[in-house]
Amino acid sequence: MIISRRTMLQGAASVAVAGSFGARAQAAEYTYKYANNLPVTHPMNLRAKEAADKIKQETGGRVEIQIFPNNQLGSDTDMLSQVRSGGVEFFTLSPLILSTLVPNASLSGIGFAFPNYDAVWRAMDGELGAYVRGQIAKANLVVMDKIWDNGFRQITSSNKPIQTPDDLKGFKIRVPVSPLWTSMFTAFGSAPASINFAEVYTALQTKVVDGQENPLAIISTAKLYEVQKYCSVTNHMWDGFWFLANRRAWERLPEDLRAVVAKHMNAAAVAERADVAKLNASLKDELVSKGMVFNEPEAGPFREALRSAGFYAEWKKKYGDEAWAILEKSVGGSLS
Repeated sequence: MIISRRTMLQGAASVAVAGSFGARAQAAEYTYKYANNLPVTHPMNLRAKEAADKIKQETGGRVEIQIFPNNQLGSDTDMLSQVRSGGVEFFTLSPLILSTLVPNASLSGIGFAFPNYDAVWRAMDGELGAYVRGQIAKANLVVMDKIWDNGFRQITSSNKPIQTPDDLKGFKIRVPVSPLWTSMFTAFGSAPASINFAEVYTALQTKVVDGQENPLAIISTAKLYEVQKYCSVTNHMWDGFWFLANRRAWERLPEDLRAVVAKHMNAAAVAERADVAKLNASLKDELVSKGMVFNEPEAGPFREALRSAGFYAEWKKKYGDEAWAILEKSVGGSLS
């Protein structure tokens, strides 16, 4: 399956159909809702729809998964509450936001920890991912084995490219409402402002802040190129989505049906990773055509600046020695 803009629009229609007309089909034995915060056109929703179709087919119609994309069922906080209570059965969430419930879930989002995608998947499909899933399970949630990709985050600016850590000193940057982001940019000597995403475009337009940071797909879909000139490919944090299930709903499924659901959702996650990689490659060209100027700074000086500022030592203390050792082993070297 090749993800193109046409495919994404077709996928949008099929996801919408799943939500609107699922009830007209013969009633399934288990009809479960899957909620997420991404547009219907995102590869995650396209692959989830594909997986839901395969699950319905392989279970002989016994399991039907209805998809509710784009915050249809509320904010991330609302949906996390719903998956915990059983209001929805499935939900995908960033580990950085999941950390409000499972503190060590955000371990994979530590600044400049991963040099590239090979390191990400080696860690998240290996010991680091297993550790985080164990932490999530303690919160009485079921989590699938494979994490989905959101992407590496990049810094944009209206007034200058970010080439070195010194360029971040005094830099007014919007960050999500999360201690990990605020802590990291404070360590760089920036002036981070926690602003909800809905207000980011206006904040950039009115120069309340000079820059922001997000994966390329968000920079494109939110049209931030209209109010930002430079995009520095810093890859400063990697973010993904854990596929979560309400434990009671999951355990209501017979074991053979659970195996079918897990198999197809995990396969969809791996396929979505490749889709996002292809999409990112085309997005860079698209953003250049919109007038953005790209640069690719070296990660080493940024990592050293965080180390010197005590950022890694602070978060090692918060996560604990065991978790930090797993992180360092997974990324292949000492951070602190």
